[in-house]
Amino acid sequence: MIKRQLLLLRSYLKWQFLVPAARMVAIARGPRQIALAWPQGEIKLGPKIALFMHFDGRGLIREQVLHYIAELKAGGRDVVFITNSGKLKPTALQAAQALCAAVIVRKNIGYDFGAWRDALDYLGLPRTETQEVILANDSVFGPIIPLGDALRRLNYEKADVWGLTESWQLRYHLQSYFLAFGPTALRSEAFKTFWASVVPVPMKTYIVREYEVGVTQAMLRGGLRCAAVWKYEDLMRMVSRADVEKLIEEEETELGKQDPMHITRKLQILRIRDGVARRMALNPTSDLWRQLLLSGFPFLKRELLRDNPTRVEDVGDWVEVVRDTLGADPEPILIDLRQMLKGGAP
Repeated sequence: MIKRQLLLLRSYLKWQFLVPAARMVAIARGPRQIALAWPQGEIKLGPKIALFMHFDGRGLIREQVLHYIAELKAGGRDVVFITNSGKLKPTALQAAQALCAAVIVRKNIGYDFGAWRDALDYLGLPRTETQEVILANDSVFGPIIPLGDALRRLNYEKADVWGLTESWQLRYHLQSYFLAFGPTALRSEAFKTFWASVVPVPMKTYIVREYEVGVTQAMLRGGLRCAAVWKYEDLMRMVSRADVEKLIEEEETELGKQDPMHITRKLQILRIRDGVARRMALNPTSDLWRQLLLSGFPFLKRELLRDNPTRVEDVGDWVEVVRDTLGADPEPILIDLRQMLKGGAP
């Protein structure tokens, strides 16, 4: 009880004092944090644009990021590469220039939403001819499978704003590692007002609550239709009572009683079923990673494999799912993990 009261007090003090101070710092800085832009002068862009946000303290670009950008380009999008790294090494800049319509290098201020707002403002988006703006970032591994199918499912006759996945944590929102705005959304007052309100606040919890969750809520309040390609309810339904019964049946075998992989699968399925029973919001890109991959989702979240912050039980066989079930190559992810992981195994 005392611990809960202390947590509530800390949260209250944070939002009463620290957040206003952080906002004042952000307003004083201003949204424009661009250090370098290529090409100089007018930047020509087609009707479909992807603003891709990147960060690497070394000034490098991972091969997987370049692959992701190439997939967006193959899907008919002009990609604008925005890095919060403050710099790019010459080889990285050349690689980005070879694939992208524009490159923007900015200071590491304001996280993803600060970068996207800066780019929207600098490029004068949306323009008269703009029909779609995708916001994407490098917080995922992949695409593990071709991205084209996911891009083709962005139907702006059915919804004005699309995410790949949706979450009910904090409040309902489309998860911000991939957001797509169609023509109705781009010309709405809600879109204009939201992005005008974004300032580079140096506080991640504020960014999550006010911008990641806030952008979907702002679009909904503006009367826009928001939808996810992979719906939360569909993913939850993939974990049925039959799955539990099958695991219990397998548990009767000698291998089922002793195999740790079997035990972790069972624990994760029970965790998901518990979420359904208690109406507890789970994070699809973590808790439902397996269901996502099996239904054609092209990504794995980097933090899931690097940190596993929510202690997902069954992620230990992700290599087998990618290689044996999907027929895809896990090696590009393993290459990155060899540099990222500290004290753990893939």
